[in-house]
Amino acid sequence: MWLFRHKFKPDGTLDRYKARLVVNGKSQTLGIDCDETFSPVVKPATIRTVLSIGLSKSWPIHQLDVKNAFLHGNLNETVYMHQPAGFVDPNAPRSVCKLKRSLYGLKQAPRAWFERFSKFIIQKGFKGSACDNSLFVYHKGGDMAYLLLYVDDIVLTASSDALLRSIIRTLSYEFAMKDLGPLHHFLGIQVTRDTQRLFLSQSQYASDIIHRASMSSCNPCATPVDTGSKLSANDGPLLEDGTLYRSLAGALQYLTFTRPDISYAVQQVCLFMHAPRKPHLAFLHRILRYIKGTLDYGLRLTASSITSMTSYSDADWGGCPDSRRSTSGYCVYLGNNLVSWSSKRQPTISRSSAEAEYRAVANAVAETAWLRNLLLELHVMIPRATVVYCDNISAVYLSGNPVQHQRTKHIEIDIHFVREKVRMGHIRVLHVPAPYQYADIFTKGLPRHLFQSFRTSLSIGPRNAPTAGPY
Repeated sequence: MWLFRHKFKPDGTLDRYKARLVVNGKSQTLGIDCDETFSPVVKPATIRTVLSIGLSKSWPIHQLDVKNAFLHGNLNETVYMHQPAGFVDPNAPRSVCKLKRSLYGLKQAPRAWFERFSKFIIQKGFKGSACDNSLFVYHKGGDMAYLLLYVDDIVLTASSDALLRSIIRTLSYEFAMKDLGPLHHFLGIQVTRDTQRLFLSQSQYASDIIHRASMSSCNPCATPVDTGSKLSANDGPLLEDGTLYRSLAGALQYLTFTRPDISYAVQQVCLFMHAPRKPHLAFLHRILRYIKGTLDYGLRLTASSITSMTSYSDADWGGCPDSRRSTSGYCVYLGNNLVSWSSKRQPTISRSSAEAEYRAVANAVAETAWLRNLLLELHVMIPRATVVYCDNISAVYLSGNPVQHQRTKHIEIDIHFVREKVRMGHIRVLHVPAPYQYADIFTKGLPRHLFQSFRTSLSIGPRNAPTAGPY
């Protein structure tokens, strides 16, 4: 079939009309004309980490677009397709086409394209990352480059303009590719750069979400969550049609790429996507009202030292009114830049606040361990132990002491890898006073003044606002 689309510029204006031949992939059968279909995409934390390093080292950062990327993939299976409408052979109208290359719509097309690209780029001297399969690193002598692949979008940064141009030429010889210049709009994210700062914003995307919800004229509010608000799966009547709710909740999930200040609120509304009720919709509308008042906000990255890593961990013990499970939250800074964060419901019930906080610390330690390994592949050394701040003294004590208490002896063994990391000198778990526990913003609703203070510490705000950083 043929699909016709409008392609828009970053400001929302029409760029061009586009027609694409798409295969009806739903008729494919696993094991016959398709096999493995999974294709990786680069992780958000990897993108922010690479941008932070490139900015701190004053490297040029460019974006590239691969034209008709899926058409470059090689097929391992035998696949047939009906003749496309408008191009039917009048002498053999009932004949079918045998595909030599992948086409859009095939289940294996993304994987075929990724395998083709990764094989080529590795042949040219890049090395694939074990921490993120969509990251490729080039290191030869004093030359270094990082390449991020997200389907057909590429972010490339290199230690010199000459190396950057050389890599772009090499890629252009093999693939139909367009150099879009310095990074300015990637995956719906507007990127603004000056000498010492990168500003990542999704203001146009946020405006589109508000318009989709028919809330363009709504009154803004100061925080995304009421301090006393706790959603339940059984409160209020069910929505007659939850399609719009699920669509908006999914869109808000992507908005958290540059807006960690709404992570907790979005995590809450996503818990009820299977059966949304009216109180859940009201909760979602409050998030949109908050976004309406902060449309020009985004994530600021600054050129700073990248030799230290700091993390904050928190938990809201028994916060769920239905299951009494806790919510974990953490944020991780590379130098002064926020590169990773999470707000997530814990999978089991904790018997004490210390247990809930200890589980949250384990999540933060796992993320920092992954980031340290990622930095090693990027040839960035972190000489000192990563500090993980926690505001629960009992959890801090559990992290550094191999003791078994009556109320903690049941905790799964894998959680105790925190102690191993502390013993190896990779991690230090320290206490932080509550006024400086920035991870609170990922586990509960906060009063206005405290929320705004923590939001500033996360480097969230307008483009030219002052930048804070870790404690």
